[in-house]
This record gives sequence, C-alpha cells and structure tokens, in this order.
Amino acid sequence: MSNKTDSKVKLDKIDIRILHDLQEDGRMTNVELAKRAGISAPPCLRRVRALEESGFINGFHADINARAMGYNVTVFAHVGLASQAETDLEAFEELVRSWPEVRECHMLAGETDFLLKVVAEDWESYQEFLTTKLTAAENVSHVKSALSVRTSKSMPGVPIEVK
Repeated sequence: MSNKTDSKVKLDKIDIRILHDLQEDGRMTNVELAKRAGISAPPCLRRVRALEESGFINGFHADINARAMGYNVTVFAHVGLASQAETDLEAFEELVRSWPEVRECHMLAGETDFLLKVVAEDWESYQEFLTTKLTAAENVSHVKSALSVRTSKSMPGVPIEVK
C-alpha cells in the first residue's frame, strides 16, 4: 500500500461515495456499499481495489477503545531534536516506528520538531516511557508533555463531501 496517490486517477462521484461510505463504516459489506453507490457488487469491488492500489485507501482497521484496553492516558509529546539534518530526522522517525505506545508521529515546522501521540496505562507508565525511551533517545534535546484531559472529537480520514 502506498502513501502517495496516482495523479492519473480521477475520482468520479461513485468513487467519492465509496470513499465516504467506507470511511464512515469500514465493515460495510460490498453489497451494501454497491447499493449506496448505485452500482452492482462486482464493479464496486473492482473500484475499491483500484482505490486501494492507487493509494486513496491506505487500509482497513478496527477503531479500538483505548480505555477498554487499559490505556487510560493519552499524552501529546512535543519533541525537539538537537540536529535537524535529514539523516537525523529519518533516524528519529525510524526509532519512533519501533515504539508501540506512540500511535502518531508528525514532523512539524516551527519550535517543535515532532509531535507524538502516546498512549499509556497510567501517568507512571508514560513517565517510564519518557525517561527510558524518549528522552534517552539519541538527538532528543527536549520534550514537553501535554496530558489529554478528554477527547471531544476523533475522526479518521478527511472530510468527503458527497454530492
């Protein structure tokens, strides 16, 4: 699966409807998806596969309830690096990919080099991650932690307007 979309692919209103409906409910059957898109099931399945191959769909996953799994703390860690040379940025990104508690990693422009979304069972678990992994990592110069008090909106994907 690719992070880049094929610039030659032009989305029509059926493709947009398919993307919209799958983003809302990724467990929807192909038959239901086809019905909503106004086409039969076989071409709908071909379109979904083409959307995956062209990079519009990165994959499918379950939206797991973090608290139900025992992850009661979400922290946004603002990370500053000592060096922003491309090789150092890539090395940090590779390291972050190996840490399962980091659920998102965004490189930013400005004072903060990276914003990490980290989940932990409790505050003590986060502090252990912070001291043994994150601040101990090569090239990390500083970390500012922001504890999430509550989440009032969490939507995957992008806004898709169906006409």
